[in-house]
Amino acid sequence: MARGERKAVKPLKGAIRKVFVTVKGTALGSQIPFFSGLPMIFTRLGNTGLSVSRICLGCMSYGDPDRTIPGALLKLDWALKEDAARPFFKRALELGINFFDTANVYSYGASEEVTGRALREMAMRDEVVVATKVWGQMRPGPNGGGLSRKAILHEIDASLTRLGLDYVDLYQIHRWDPATPIEETMQALHDVVRSGKARYLGASSMWAWQFAKAQAAARDNGWTPFVSMQNQYNLLYREEERDMNPLCRDQGVGLIPWSPLARGLLARPPQAPTTKRLETDRFTRNLYLPQAESDAPVLAAVDQVARARGARHASVALAWLLQKPGLSAPIVGATKMEHLEDAVASLDLKLSEEEVKALEAPYVAHAVTALG
Repeated sequence: MARGERKAVKPLKGAIRKVFVTVKGTALGSQIPFFSGLPMIFTRLGNTGLSVSRICLGCMSYGDPDRTIPGALLKLDWALKEDAARPFFKRALELGINFFDTANVYSYGASEEVTGRALREMAMRDEVVVATKVWGQMRPGPNGGGLSRKAILHEIDASLTRLGLDYVDLYQIHRWDPATPIEETMQALHDVVRSGKARYLGASSMWAWQFAKAQAAARDNGWTPFVSMQNQYNLLYREEERDMNPLCRDQGVGLIPWSPLARGLLARPPQAPTTKRLETDRFTRNLYLPQAESDAPVLAAVDQVARARGARHASVALAWLLQKPGLSAPIVGATKMEHLEDAVASLDLKLSEEEVKALEAPYVAHAVTALG
């Protein structure tokens, strides 16, 4: 449990009655209870018993754009500092979101600090699901990052200190570390779980064969396996449908995609003014701008469906994603309050088969990227 007694934010006003909804978000599709007093639906994370909101708040956007380390390449110029970030946590909790994802490398620890303080003050520890990640370079020197036993055991303690928590619910490897034997990584992660510092393990973008190798290492040695996969998946990048997503569905691993709105490109009309993030985010430049011409018809299709439905572009793009099998919860970032409202609105937007076909038809194959 968290250190100290915490006061929870009250849910939205309204009658609260238990309802059961069938959510095909896992390989086993199951009936998940939710409370109608909250505009939220919950599902299991993969084949676990852990209930998570179908929208996960991504906390990469909260921290300190000025926090850095020598030689750092990751600079989040659009990140909101703590005072500006706190209202987003409050509103997310009011909307019923209980799933929060961050990483040690986001603003080099500042995101974990902001996330931890906000959740400790606004929610009961057992009511929220907190996820963080390890892999990125956090300090200069040869052992400042990666997935060695030394790095993992150091970074889990550092993350818990910044979060102000005794454990995280989901501890994820941020990427694959080719310099470390996967057996070393999986045993170290297993020991993190055995020590009580994490409840579940997850992975992020990698090749499907790498993920299968990691799961086999855990299975063969009696270690804790991964229960979730955080990969890049959205209407502009669907290559995960070829290998990773089918593997995860078959094995009951929950999908919690990052960049479900393609760095905001799917959240706006095609001719909308640019944003600070689009101008400064190197991931946007690397992942989406090279394919801008071939992606334009997809953006036009989203625009057409959104206009016909009278819905927001982000809601349409997320509704498409939420209807995909095996999808537990997309990880949505929010720097404007409407981003949160649009994400939750997607839960009530059911696309027809014709709309889904219209959204998917313009897609052309992209170069596969396992690293993002």
